[in-house]
Formats: sequence, structure tokens, C-alpha cells
Amino acid sequence: MKISITFFLVFFLNTVVAQLPKGFVYVKDSIPDIEVELRYCYNNNFVGENVDGYEEHVAILTAEATEALKAVQKELRKQGLSIKIYDSYRPQRAVNHFVRWAKAVNDTVMKSQFYPEVNKQHLFSSGYIASKSRHSSGSTLDITIVDKKTGEELDMGSPFDFFGKASWVANKELTKEQIENRQLLQKLMLANGFRNYPKEWWHFTLRNEPYRNQYFDFVVE
Repeated sequence: MKISITFFLVFFLNTVVAQLPKGFVYVKDSIPDIEVELRYCYNNNFVGENVDGYEEHVAILTAEATEALKAVQKELRKQGLSIKIYDSYRPQRAVNHFVRWAKAVNDTVMKSQFYPEVNKQHLFSSGYIASKSRHSSGSTLDITIVDKKTGEELDMGSPFDFFGKASWVANKELTKEQIENRQLLQKLMLANGFRNYPKEWWHFTLRNEPYRNQYFDFVVE
């Protein structure tokens, strides 16, 4: 009997730990066909390593942001396209990791790929790194569009997390195709309740987000 009770308690506690905080959901539970490539879960990112707090390759958002994103995915699905999520909810410990990395000015291993035109010591003043992130409130996400048939990303004119003018939403030094692809993403996201960040074509935050200025720190698992 003692063994059974102990097993039950361990199972119960593990289940509780695995549950998301109230108001948060796993995006794929609501949008099964959405693409996910969490860059901070691996080493293909500006830090060059797995970022603190990313333990599983799962996208998490508030229920409200997920519902709004579902409407975007519905429109793209009609065109044989899909959203791909690079990042969604981001634990505060991950933001702290970014801050530590940014202060280590001699660590420039990923500079040529992600910030060739920006001096690392200026990443804070340029608005690319901050000590608090809207991502940690759960209604901000980084995304692109992919062709569902080929799995290839649409050409947006610069890679995700490229720090520089090439990634600014207002950048016009692009091909006609790149401009059209960016306009499609911006149009659909803004029409479905999101606002953009002018320096990053991939970055969107839900208007009237439910946990504004609340910064969560539960791990992505």
C-alpha cells in the first residue's frame, strides 16, 4: 500500500509540474499543421548554443495569442502556406542568458551570420537586446511563412534574427518577391490583432495581450 501511495504521489507531482500556467497553451494542440523551429532550443542562433530555459522543442503562447494566430494560419492554408514559429513564449532566464552573452563583448563567434554590421557592444542601445522581453509575457512570437508542399521558407530578404537594417520592416532595398512576401506576413498578422516591431520583420505582439508587463520564467518543456 505504501508503495502504491508513493507511486501515485510521484505521478501526481510530475503531472502538476508538466502543466502549463493558467492561460497558456501548446500552440500545436490548437493548430496541428503549424510549423515550429525553435532556434533557441539548439545552437543555430546568435548566441551559438542552446539557450537557458528551452528544454523541449514546443511552442507555447497565451490562449488569446494562439486563437489569433489560428486565424492567420487559416488564411495561409488556403494558399498552400503555413506559419513557421522561430520563437514564442520565452522564459526570463533565457532573456538573462541573452544579456550575459551581450555583455561578453569578446564572444563574437556568430557575428558574421547574425550581426555583421552591428558592434556587439551597441546591441542594447540599438534595441536588439533588452533585460525584459515581451516574449516572456506569452503573447509575442517570431515567425515566417513556409510553402507547405516544399517546406521551404518564403524569401523575406534577410534571415531570422539578423540584426541590421536589412531586417527592418520599412526596408525597401529588396526584390519585388521579397517585398510581397513581407507584405503578406505583415498584412495577415496586423489584420488579425497583432502589432509588429519595426526593426524585425518576424516579430509580432498581440494587441491587448492578457499578461502585459508580467514576465514569466517557467521553462519550455
